[in-house]
Amino acid sequence: MNFKFSNFLVISLFALVNFATSCKTSEVKSQTGDEPKSAYLFVYFTGNGPGEEAVHYALSRNGYDYYALNDDKPIVATEAISNTGGVRDPHILRGEDGMFYMVLTDLKTQKGWDNTEIILTKSSDLINWQSSKINLAEVFPEFSDITRAWAPQTIFDEKAGKYLVYFSMLQPGSYDKIYYAYANADFTGFETTPKQLFYSPDEKSCIDADIIKKDGKYHMFYKTEGSATKGIRVAVSDSLTGGYVPVEGYVDQTDKAVEGSSVFKMIDSDTYILLYDMYIDGEYQFAESTDLRNFKALGAAKISMNFHPRHGTIIPVSEAEATRLLKAFPSKNLPLVVGAANEAVRSQNIKTDAADKTVYLPVYEDSNLTNFNPGLITFPGVAVEQNTASDFKKGPVSYTLTLPDGTTTTYAVKAEVAGNPVLDGYYADPEIIYSNKDQKFYLYPTSDGFDGWSGTYFKTFSSTDLVNWKDEGVIVDLTKNVSWANRNAWAPCIAERKIDGKYQYFYYFSAAQQIGLAVADDPAGPYTDSGKPFVGEKPAAIKRGGGQLIDPDVFVDPQSGKSYFYWGNGYMAGAELNDDMRSLKEETITEMTPDGTYREGTEVFFRNGKYYFMWSEDDTRSPNYRVRYATSDSPLGPLTIPNENMVIMKDDEQQIYATGHNSVINVPGTDDWYIVYHRFTRPKGISMGGPAGFNREVCIDKLTFAEDGSIVPVKPTLKGIEPVSLLR
Repeated sequence: MNFKFSNFLVISLFALVNFATSCKTSEVKSQTGDEPKSAYLFVYFTGNGPGEEAVHYALSRNGYDYYALNDDKPIVATEAISNTGGVRDPHILRGEDGMFYMVLTDLKTQKGWDNTEIILTKSSDLINWQSSKINLAEVFPEFSDITRAWAPQTIFDEKAGKYLVYFSMLQPGSYDKIYYAYANADFTGFETTPKQLFYSPDEKSCIDADIIKKDGKYHMFYKTEGSATKGIRVAVSDSLTGGYVPVEGYVDQTDKAVEGSSVFKMIDSDTYILLYDMYIDGEYQFAESTDLRNFKALGAAKISMNFHPRHGTIIPVSEAEATRLLKAFPSKNLPLVVGAANEAVRSQNIKTDAADKTVYLPVYEDSNLTNFNPGLITFPGVAVEQNTASDFKKGPVSYTLTLPDGTTTTYAVKAEVAGNPVLDGYYADPEIIYSNKDQKFYLYPTSDGFDGWSGTYFKTFSSTDLVNWKDEGVIVDLTKNVSWANRNAWAPCIAERKIDGKYQYFYYFSAAQQIGLAVADDPAGPYTDSGKPFVGEKPAAIKRGGGQLIDPDVFVDPQSGKSYFYWGNGYMAGAELNDDMRSLKEETITEMTPDGTYREGTEVFFRNGKYYFMWSEDDTRSPNYRVRYATSDSPLGPLTIPNENMVIMKDDEQQIYATGHNSVINVPGTDDWYIVYHRFTRPKGISMGGPAGFNREVCIDKLTFAEDGSIVPVKPTLKGIEPVSLLR
């Protein structure tokens, strides 16, 4: 066969200049191929615009937080390896021989979406690459009429002892199918004619195939095209080169348009990560699995990138490889410290400021900071010269970091006790009560961290001091315990009532934009749902239009012993409950919307002869989400709004944002009051955009009153509160 290969190029990615058109690179086996892997390399392109169809690198220490190298500029001159002037869909493989193999689509979309060439490259060090181009239409007469060849990938065929390259092609009158061919010994072209590897059973296009071997079987992830339902599917085979059978359903965890899937295995773990390009929305999603069948999306707070990637791949790399990459492609303002190994450090809330060269380490209550070793975790390729115990009580401790080029820099590391957030993980819309039965506090939040507020279960937590909380587990799961709704588990509230000498707990919750009721004999459950919505439609008495049936609040009046119920979004509704707590007195339903600042999240409590009404203003996705209040002489109004009625709002100096949707608790037997609220996750939230509104954290701070009963504005804190003592 007379193959027409273009001259290959040896490209120095470090210099990015002086590209030879025909030179020879020694195929030296990587000296780090067998070294332990400690970081991750992400290879990607960035878009369809001028200069964006090019190869980029990013590094991560943990596989979730990625930072661009080379200041997110291309790490190779595209014109030197491409005929079209654009390269897309880079796939990188660590070879069995210690070499690295990267294949790409040769396509510049500003000239259109048709192409016939793919690019093969190889390297011994990830810095210097040797490349070749294959024009499939010219080399193989059988495919002289193809209009596109997209997204090549490489895998080693253990049986054949060769590297197999697979990709999609489209011929006129047909649909995109997956083909494969074996690369020749020096990876400059194909030694076999492409053969069909897979086609979609519905005879619609399939592209962007990615194959990974697990437990002796080959799993091919691919994108379906041309059908009403499309996304990422998986087909499984016992053979690399055929026999793939599609598994029912889709594995991507979104209803948005996706493409460019890729799977990698976490270092020293049974977890696999499926990543895909949500190309219309300009987002990337990661989902995890241990069986390559059942995937769970990782929330926006779990994944971070300081760049916007398109279709790429990730491989683990060694520390030596990461060091070499960082030396060759340095970037400004990389977070040289990315974490801490000491379990006393609240890892979710570590804040590194690369510009100021500072690190804030929040630690749990009772941590010994006089002899504390945080166990700093550095960015790949960066070393800590001293990582020993120090006295952080005296203030920030200086740490010297050595960079790949041998230079050093100093970071000031501050460690201090942080009581906020009070719960680890992502929770929001907190409700709190004191249980007279258990003589404990119970916290009932929304389970957060799910894209689009899509959580389906509720948990509760108990404490005797408002500082140390015990997870009591799931108390209501919409998918298991509720027949009338299975989505959007939000904003619960609860009341403890002693009825006929027996304590009962009435748990009201939002689900599918309606309000439900579940009842238990114990504050931690088990709870039994009523079997129908408690509030399923807006009452006629509520004239204000719009809004959702969400955000319930229940209040037991210590003056009269009566119970009242409130709810609303865009309007505040209130009504008296019947004695059984299971229905409203319809004739008492009242619209109570205080003013135009009211958004949602009503909270009612009584102190010194006054009824206090709190609500949240703005959108929970806004940094300005905050709490205001009014007072009344009656549980159903009318309301009196003070001239200065702000309760709590963002604090730019501390970078605490979106402080809202609160509840209030009084320590029994005292006049000590506390506000329980949520905020954006800190520090990531403020840079997350809209997703910050469903990645929130629960906090508690002191609530104080002036002599006239007005509320003193609360300053949100990182430190939180001191443990409280209950009078037994």
